[in-house]
Amino acid sequence: MRTVLNHTCLLPVSSTTTDSASPVPNSYESLEGGGYSGTSLRCSLRHLNPFPSLSELSSALGGLGGVSELEAETLRPVNLLQERNILPPKRAPPPEPNLSNDLRKVNCSPDTFRCTLTNIPQTQALLNKARLPLGLLLHPFRDLTQLPVITSNTIVRCRSCRTYINPFVSFLDQRRWKCNLCYRVNDVPDEFMYNPVTRSYGEPHKRPEVQNSTVEFIASSDYMLRPPQPAVYLFLLDVSHSAVESGYLNVFCQSLLDNLEKLPGDTRTHIGFVTFDSTVHFYNLQEGLSQPQMLVVSDIDDVFIPTHDSLLVNLKESKELVKDLLNALPGMFTHTRETQSALGPALQAAYKLMSPTGGRVTVFQTQLPTLGAGLLQSREDPNLRSSTKNVLHLGPATDFYKKLALDCSGQQIGVDLFLLSSQYSDLASLGFTLARESKSVERTKKLPWKVWMDKPVDQSEKVSLERDMKMQILVNGTDTSLACFQAALLYTSSKGKRRIRVHTLCLPVVSQLSEVFAGADIQAISCLLANMAIDRSISSSLSDARDALVNAVVDCLTAYRANGSNIQPSGLIAPAALRLFPLYVLALLKQKALRTGTSTRLDERVFSMCELKSQPLQQIMRMVHPDLYRIDNMTEQAALHLNDSVIPQPPLLQLTAEKLTREGAFLLDCGSVMYLWVGKCCNETFIRDVLGFQNYASLPSNMTEIPELQTTYSERTRAFISWLLESRTFHPAFHVVKDDASTKTSFFQHLVEDRTESAFSYYEFLLHIQQQMSK
Repeated sequence: MRTVLNHTCLLPVSSTTTDSASPVPNSYESLEGGGYSGTSLRCSLRHLNPFPSLSELSSALGGLGGVSELEAETLRPVNLLQERNILPPKRAPPPEPNLSNDLRKVNCSPDTFRCTLTNIPQTQALLNKARLPLGLLLHPFRDLTQLPVITSNTIVRCRSCRTYINPFVSFLDQRRWKCNLCYRVNDVPDEFMYNPVTRSYGEPHKRPEVQNSTVEFIASSDYMLRPPQPAVYLFLLDVSHSAVESGYLNVFCQSLLDNLEKLPGDTRTHIGFVTFDSTVHFYNLQEGLSQPQMLVVSDIDDVFIPTHDSLLVNLKESKELVKDLLNALPGMFTHTRETQSALGPALQAAYKLMSPTGGRVTVFQTQLPTLGAGLLQSREDPNLRSSTKNVLHLGPATDFYKKLALDCSGQQIGVDLFLLSSQYSDLASLGFTLARESKSVERTKKLPWKVWMDKPVDQSEKVSLERDMKMQILVNGTDTSLACFQAALLYTSSKGKRRIRVHTLCLPVVSQLSEVFAGADIQAISCLLANMAIDRSISSSLSDARDALVNAVVDCLTAYRANGSNIQPSGLIAPAALRLFPLYVLALLKQKALRTGTSTRLDERVFSMCELKSQPLQQIMRMVHPDLYRIDNMTEQAALHLNDSVIPQPPLLQLTAEKLTREGAFLLDCGSVMYLWVGKCCNETFIRDVLGFQNYASLPSNMTEIPELQTTYSERTRAFISWLLESRTFHPAFHVVKDDASTKTSFFQHLVEDRTESAFSYYEFLLHIQQQMSK
């Protein structure tokens, strides 16, 4: 039996008429499974036959059709078994669509809106022939340095498909514009004739909406279910014995006290607190009280909610009472003997409290919920953590949290969950359903308050867009040279402003298979496949998901070989654009979310799954295939010069222990964590001038930061690390790892090209792919 992944969202590419799309079956066999043998292979390099010329390869693949020199390079055949150093010296930018300069200037940034194929196949048959997934990845709330914000009485949209006007529409004259998605001709409203930027009249094509692919509209009342509500924060705190023992309550209360003035919002911002153990406790913080009042509800089967206005209070008016409560909370439960946790009833109470306004619930939990609705029992067998067979209990044990998540979404309530336990907490039940079912978005420095995707009236023309989506081509694209995609998000800011953020992406439509391969975005493809593999792990099994990932590589390279069948050299051949595909898939198979045969706690596996499902592309890629640099010998050669700072640019190294030396210091950037591995014989000048210790022996084993020292080495190293972090929404944890420390295991597990007891090395994996292709 063959493993097939069906994960399809039907989306039409631009057609010549509004009703020309013909239906296709709701399935897409993008990843077909097969066996993934655990057999270890040990082989040496051997001499291979010469390569065909690029012109021969082009002819076999249907012709280059006048592609640029850069695209020609992406089609260069690479023998993966022979060319071992395929990693570029620095992270390669995403492939640039082959558009005119005018369109390229106004196109959406790939950091915001990215397609797995930057050349869209003209037909579904051509897409099937390439055996590559067509999908979109969206990072809608990425921090932007410039964002046009438009205030207008009329938001101009197509009358037929409801597309927002954008840079890729065409103006027939000053009074008419043609939609770039359905080609309907629409009238230009009188208000749109005025350009607020130039303060001129009669130039609608110069309006900000038509000059920028990412814009934000101030929404009118037509886009509101109810008037914008204030920012409302409700903190749900576990105060059981295990919570008190963890010490988190002291840290939480002090941190919130330090940042109380910085909570996003305005003068209407409200705040409230609920604590829970075997009972649920509310706190009256109404203005005028001399001190906070605690209200205990012991009937957790039907939690009674006291007066709403006294529990969610205006922060500005009741700030002193809030501070008093935060100062008192850590000492209130010091001697508690309560070991039970009524998380479910506490969440039900939070839902009732927040439903009138919506808002953000922040939950801190330190153990399994053991009482009332949503109670859970341990499902993890520690003896099976290293199993090479299927991993059980990746899905929720109860639908209570899933239903609650959907209810919260309907009332515009967001839920953040912080699990603070070293013991099994069943994140699969508590967290994964929330992450998958609620309309949440990835974290940014500026959190949107309430969000949902815009859903057009005619679902046959366009569908609402989630963060990652798979697509099929519903119409023949022979009559168009461009395909456009648009995502619109309606949200409320923390200051109560209703806004619509719109992103529009334009890509060329191609008719040649060579052009499809040339436009493959391998990082986007890998992230989409990771997302699909997580879904497959839960809906079917982990082994099916792993098989499907392996066969995604097999199918793609087989298609490439088959369509150049008259020029097949021996070896494992890939176009240069896809040369990193096997490496990225191997790295995915070694992630905690998908690995087998290595001891992995169930909660850690599920958390890794959540990250792969929710993080932006760049963060996922650093997690899957981290960046490794040698930094003890950095020089100013080829350095960047930014704002009077010199930023060294050490080359990326392959993720293998072969690249490490005991004389060096190596920085491993995994996105959410950074490791600085220091060899036993590392230069003492580097240790002294960068780490602040005299020699290797004096380095502590728990060092978590680099000191600010007034040395050239220190300034150079800190400048490089700061440059790596400047575009991130949060700073990673940092660990200095000694060569002889027990913590070095955490470092070496990220060297994905090396063989482990339960997983292939990169070269062995290539041989396995070649073997599968020959079947």
